[in-house]
Amino acid sequence: MWDFNIGQALGLLGRTLPFVLLRAAVYFGITLAYILATGAGIGVGWGVGAFGDDEFRATAMAWGGIAGFGLTGAVMYWLREYILYIVKAGHVAVLVELIDGKPLPEGRGQIAHATAVVKGRFGQASLLFALDQLVKGVIRAVIGLVRGVLSILPIPYVRQLMGIVQAFLRVAVGFIDEVILAHAIRTRSTDPWGSAREALVLYGQNWKAMLRNAAWLTLFTYGLAFLIFLVMLAPAAALVYVMPGAWSAGGFVFALLFAWSVKAAFLEPFAVTCLMQVYFRITDGQEPDPEWDARLEQMSSHFRKLKERADARFGTARDGEAA
Repeated sequence: MWDFNIGQALGLLGRTLPFVLLRAAVYFGITLAYILATGAGIGVGWGVGAFGDDEFRATAMAWGGIAGFGLTGAVMYWLREYILYIVKAGHVAVLVELIDGKPLPEGRGQIAHATAVVKGRFGQASLLFALDQLVKGVIRAVIGLVRGVLSILPIPYVRQLMGIVQAFLRVAVGFIDEVILAHAIRTRSTDPWGSAREALVLYGQNWKAMLRNAAWLTLFTYGLAFLIFLVMLAPAAALVYVMPGAWSAGGFVFALLFAWSVKAAFLEPFAVTCLMQVYFRITDGQEPDPEWDARLEQMSSHFRKLKERADARFGTARDGEAA
């Protein structure tokens, strides 16, 4: 079935409670920002609609809600680098040290310690974000390889199901990029590009075990998120009811946002912790396979860019030593 230990993962999350609470504050804050901005937009539309008939008011309210929602989305888009840098990578850093049995500070000192570790490995947020995007590109290439393997297997209706399979695979590897970043932190490498390259090759040569465990975690995570969404439909609909006018899609959207915030704050770190257990266990003592290095280089332009940056950094360091 799966190779991770659920009890151990929950225990690790409990010991990193300051980061769990930070994630909850960030993602529930984002949800609240969406709700407030959307509600404010609807309110403005309701006021503007007073100058016209009922149909004009309904249209103004709808556009006001869309504008508020869209503006918040644009702000979150620009903040995504810093959320990755401070929240996600920081949590991964402390989880890595706990898995390796190292002591950690308690309370808020844990966050400061993790921030120092991330800065030491990746420098600025923009570098980590660029690295994360390249890693995701390589993982998508591996998905393409898996899709190709499945398409030639003698499975009934496999071509008809390929769209569903591909969508599931994309979701299933959504947590793996953080595991790749964990490798760079665990190896204490000063070259983030080279360590990410090594981690991706190790991931590629163990793709069957990694995808199998990621698939189970996807079912757990999104299944629980869907249940939370159903539970939140009624209070979300009540929230829409107290807003000016009526917005029929509001209850659905707000329930979806709340389910997303729970998934991002609590379910995603659980999934990442489980995958880190699996990845560290199966790659322990392994060396990157040159054949997989060449295969990834051939199939992914993102991997080639990663190698170029790693080679450029190595060349610069070598020139400095020669001088």
